Amino acid sequence: MAHQSDLIATDIDAYLKAHETKSLLRFLTCGSVDDGKSTLIGRLLYDSKMIFEDQLAALEADSRRVGTQGGEIDFALLVDGLAAEREQGITIDVAYRFFSTDRRKFIVADTPGHEQYTRNMVTGASTADAAVILIDARRGVLTQTRRHSYLVRLLGIRHVVVAVNKMDLVDWSQEVFDHIVGEYRGFAAQIGLEAFEAIPMSALRGENVAEPGPGAPWYEGPTLLSWLESVPVGDDAAERAFRMPVQWVNRPNLDFRGFSGLIAAGAVRAGDRIRVAPSGRESRVKQVIAGASEVTEAQAGQSVTLTLEDEVDVSRGDVLAQADAPVSVADQFEATLVWMDEAPMLPGRPYLLKLGTRTVAASITEPKYRVNVNTLEHLAAKRLDMNEIGVCNISTDAPIAFEPYADSRDLGGFILIDRMTNRTVGAGMIHFALRRSQNVHWQALDVDRQARAALKGHRGRVVWFTGVSGSGKSTIANMVEKKLHAMGRHTYLLDGDNIRHGLNRDLGFTDEDRVENIRRVAEVARLMADAGLIVLVSFISPFRAERALARSLMPEGDFVEVHVDTPLEVAEARDVKGLYAKARAGELKNFTGIDSPYEPPETPEIRIDTTLVEATEAAETITAWLEGEPDYII
Repeated sequence: MAHQSDLIATDIDAYLKAHETKSLLRFLTCGSVDDGKSTLIGRLLYDSKMIFEDQLAALEADSRRVGTQGGEIDFALLVDGLAAEREQGITIDVAYRFFSTDRRKFIVADTPGHEQYTRNMVTGASTADAAVILIDARRGVLTQTRRHSYLVRLLGIRHVVVAVNKMDLVDWSQEVFDHIVGEYRGFAAQIGLEAFEAIPMSALRGENVAEPGPGAPWYEGPTLLSWLESVPVGDDAAERAFRMPVQWVNRPNLDFRGFSGLIAAGAVRAGDRIRVAPSGRESRVKQVIAGASEVTEAQAGQSVTLTLEDEVDVSRGDVLAQADAPVSVADQFEATLVWMDEAPMLPGRPYLLKLGTRTVAASITEPKYRVNVNTLEHLAAKRLDMNEIGVCNISTDAPIAFEPYADSRDLGGFILIDRMTNRTVGAGMIHFALRRSQNVHWQALDVDRQARAALKGHRGRVVWFTGVSGSGKSTIANMVEKKLHAMGRHTYLLDGDNIRHGLNRDLGFTDEDRVENIRRVAEVARLMADAGLIVLVSFISPFRAERALARSLMPEGDFVEVHVDTPLEVAEARDVKGLYAKARAGELKNFTGIDSPYEPPETPEIRIDTTLVEATEAAETITAWLEGEPDYII
């Protein structure tokens, strides 16, 4: 190494033995752009003697070529690994770095300061025990400083240091330092950040980073590194009740069935009584296996396989918990949500929710409020845009085991995933279950879907016609219904315009209202199909996600998507209702195809190209397709 540890040089075995017993602190650096986060981490690596000779040589060469310090070592280049970061001088991705001192091991996450990449900061903070919030002494407390501080508190990080950086550029003014700390202390009190350490420093010069500097004789507090070495590590996970989300059902042969996972809290021993959530079934632990060996006890942080005395149904995503202190189970929650995607969060749109090892379908109500991170005001909101923070109610399609985030990061924190793209779009923290999740139950009925289908002579289905305005959806759907009616089938046609006269008369044409429009119609169509009707739905339904929601409500094979595929210019040329002309003139906002997008189906059951097929022929094709389906007629 360029800066070699004395112990490594003299006794490598002693070094490795000491290294094994050191505690590990995970921390992140955050703050606004150009506050010096990457430089600070580079300096920590340099001062802790964790740079190899070839790394130092490369750093010196890169500093001369693309550095920002006039040829001197630019420590930020040790961390800013992406080419785009080096060219722009900003951090885009989360960079993780390991280093150690004689007292402790560290994993530091260098998180982006740019507002566009706040979602990456949330990723870095999710596993951190401590946070270093940097503030440029020249600029003071900024919006991004407040946003990151709010997220740090929200994500449950209890140990915080405010590093007032670049003090050398303000002549180490105590007045400037005191003003910044006073302003930050006022904001910290508002967000419930009870305590923090404030350190004046120059990351570039290394003053008050690992060693005290001569610039601030008035400062008598710790250096950053000594603070990091003394921060308490770990939480009370080992003292809490046993919790283990099941990651894998281990079944190598017919004689062995174990349940593998990482213990999130507590300890487990053979003979312990456990409860499976969400099913509520109970059993006793027969064996605790760590690696290839059976052990008498395992604790929080260990990965183990448990076998049970009884044949209990346990699947990936279930949680094994102490029987006399079980986890909560619900399907509706209040949660704080941090939105991380460029596409806004639209109430009612279906997402996937991943909590621990379980993934379920979920939908979000209209936000109760969003938080202004500058003033901490609770503001009314119809949706959440990227980097906004709000409080919402969330419903899942199945009960899940959880604990409030304040009690458990593992069982209280979740992410939301876009069902169409698999992008992570949001991160959330559960507050509590809604009372109605325990009070409202599905009522079992004696007359079921099959009985109603038998009475009508065919099973209920939903035939969903989608296409741009003027494509001919309603005309074709009307013809299909006439043909089915003539054949003695029981039908009902739900038309977009007709529904907006009654059930959806309160909805407009914003993206949020379009999502709710389709959600309501999908639920109505499901009920009608359950009654045994063939439901023909004719709606523009521009978004794939909402059409996927409608499909998910129906049994496999009972949802038929018909794409009435008409080029926009052809539909606009027809313009029977004069809507395109109004949209082009700016008199009709949020019109699909003009200033609001249409997302065509990727794999519809039936595609009708209206430039090649007349409406009558299209109706005959659809009817023949439906009649030719196996088991269509009971």
